[in-house]
Amino acid sequence: MAVVDKEKIESILAMLKNLEYGSLVITIHAGYITQIDRTEKYRFAAENSSVNKKSSST
Repeated sequence: MAVVDKEKIESILAMLKNLEYGSLVITIHAGYITQIDRTEKYRFAAENSSVNKKSSST
């Protein structure tokens, strides 16, 4: 098991902060963290538009 320094732990925690939807990928090579990728997704509430409404007249 690799030893993770405080700086990397703080970076990971900072990237996780306020992440509501998404992912955090930690890349490890030869037992060392070499890269951290953060992908954040923004979700919007569905609007009441004609596209979202089903036709009630049949």
